Amino acid sequence: MSFDPDRLNRALARGPFVRVVVAEVKGSTPREPGAEMLVWPDGRSEGTIGGGRLEFDAIARARAVIRPELGRMALGPDLGQCCGGAVVLAYEPVTAPVAPEGRWHARPFGAAHTEMPLAVRRALGRARDRGEAPKLLIEGWLIEAVAPPPLPLWIWGAGHVGRALVSVLAPLPGLRLSWADTGEDRFPETVAENVETLIAENPADLVTLAPPDARHLIVTFSHALDFELCHRLLNHGFAACGLIGSATKWARFRSRLGALGHSDALISRIACPIGDPTLGKAPQAIAISVAAGLLRELCETSAGTATTGEGRTA
Repeated sequence: MSFDPDRLNRALARGPFVRVVVAEVKGSTPREPGAEMLVWPDGRSEGTIGGGRLEFDAIARARAVIRPELGRMALGPDLGQCCGGAVVLAYEPVTAPVAPEGRWHARPFGAAHTEMPLAVRRALGRARDRGEAPKLLIEGWLIEAVAPPPLPLWIWGAGHVGRALVSVLAPLPGLRLSWADTGEDRFPETVAENVETLIAENPADLVTLAPPDARHLIVTFSHALDFELCHRLLNHGFAACGLIGSATKWARFRSRLGALGHSDALISRIACPIGDPTLGKAPQAIAISVAAGLLRELCETSAGTATTGEGRTA
């Protein structure tokens, strides 16, 4: 996990909250350092630091927090959990929009000195100069990588597969979803706050609105619309594109796209079918396999960013 200003500022629209972060672990624990949970004063929460008694007690403490502080919990002696390890949790009230500067966000917690300790300065220097990711917690200071801007993902079609994709992908961190179809009645009554619905009589007319670094998943009700979207996206540019369909459908599309002047190399950038066919053709199976591949890519990108100190380049 990383410090995600975009996500935190969206959450702030529901009112001030306390961010609870797993800052340090020893032994066996439910979650890894960096796992986070947001807690509002009325007890609502988003995210998880591991569930069970640990999370129950953390929510109770978060509701009483008024300034940044640290809390240590031994899962066995303190909570009666069988993990046997211990965690240090960082409690951080968020009452105003956040806009950290630079690649790393470092700040003091609890009784830590407000002047940055030498150990923290050195860790940040190594991160900057050598690409070495620092420990999350050093001498009472929390140091987190600042998340890059969310990856734009466009989903074309709000039928069974489109809905399954959005339900699985919307909760994942690091994504901003745009969801397009022909009418308002095509969409469910409510959608996640990081999903923008777009409506057009011909959704292919919306292609020009997509940034060139966006990913696309084409799952509309119409093969004609699917084809037009492929054609326009090949002209427009994209980071990645997937099309639902059979081998026969894709063979016909390849031939027709070639006849329109697209090169074989360019056409081959469209993946068809999407997901892992061995897992089945049910909408949820397609969505889970697509999400697994995308999540793997996000994790690899995040690991590379933490190691090199660079942002997303896709």
